[in-house]
Amino acid sequence: MTVLRQSAMRELERLPEDKVGFVLQIMQGVNGLYNDNHSKRESAFARLEQLRKKGTVVDYDAELASYREEKYGK
Repeated sequence: MTVLRQSAMRELERLPEDKVGFVLQIMQGVNGLYNDNHSKRESAFARLEQLRKKGTVVDYDAELASYREEKYGK
């Protein structure tokens, strides 16, 4: 067990019994946030990958010149 965990355990042992429930709820909430964020992030990335269009532009300078010509007539 790491020093940090040992310190946390000592603090928990010093808490009155009626306060331990609050700490437990906080710990469960933090753990739930981490797990939910990770899965939400992965599913959002998968949706973005599905929506992403593959680019067909090979010559970016020519593409930019074409847009400028279309917009400004130069």
